Amino acid sequence: MTTPAHARTILKALTRHHPNADTELHYRTPFELLVATILAAQSTDVGINKLTPALFARFPDARAMAQADLSELETLVHASGFFRQKARALLAMSQALVEQFGGEVPADIDALTTLPGVGRKTANVVLGHALGVPGFPVDRHVLRVAHRLGLVQGDDPVRVENALCALFPKKDWTRASDTLILHGRRICKPRPQCRLCHARALCPSAAE
Repeated sequence: MTTPAHARTILKALTRHHPNADTELHYRTPFELLVATILAAQSTDVGINKLTPALFARFPDARAMAQADLSELETLVHASGFFRQKARALLAMSQALVEQFGGEVPADIDALTTLPGVGRKTANVVLGHALGVPGFPVDRHVLRVAHRLGLVQGDDPVRVENALCALFPKKDWTRASDTLILHGRRICKPRPQCRLCHARALCPSAAE
């Protein structure tokens, strides 16, 4: 694993590609981001952004969605893929939010991860972007890019999250994650475009 100083140098290089890195999901409230992030599993942010306006017009908050008819919810999220599983998760999550947290999304990762359908990655996305609590979401892009760049070793998301958090100042966790995610989507894909990468001189995988 690399040093914090080297990690910051790598992040600076990647920031040249993605100077305003942020989540690409559209949302107005923490609840909307929570729902969108759950739906984004095994889907694309672009696809989720197309279906959420109608979903949020019908169910704008946890109290409304907690009362949803499951079949209607399935219809509204059908285009996200795995729509039956996701609709059940959204209904159960909304009901738990109402029952346990008064319908408000808690700004605490331990509380968030008690909700149905909410793992650490989803919780960290919501915390960092909608609630002002630094988090380091680790998805498949972060795992791939961080490993190739030599930032971390291993593929266990929780261990990788902890290792990456140790490399960057807490205030930079969310931005660093967003930068790695965008780099994985646009340049460091499964078939990487190393010749385009500003961090290639720092990357052991590119050297190989």
